[in-house]
Amino acid sequence: MASTGDVLVWTISGILALGVGLSRYSKWKTRDKLVRDVAAMDRERREKVLNRLNPELAMEVRQELMERYGYS
Repeated sequence: MASTGDVLVWTISGILALGVGLSRYSKWKTRDKLVRDVAAMDRERREKVLNRLNPELAMEVRQELMERYGYS
């Protein structure tokens, strides 16, 4: 049988895993919305927005735009 300590460890591990999963899902959902919003902009405005973003995030958004919509 499982002891109280085992159950406690598994419960805490499950809660942590759930928190990490929800955090990643939230990040993905936010990034997906950003890509859709940027794709709907005209070219000049899109470049202004991308230039204001963190360089790593801007690169990821540009890659997503290329993959999904064929934008440069």
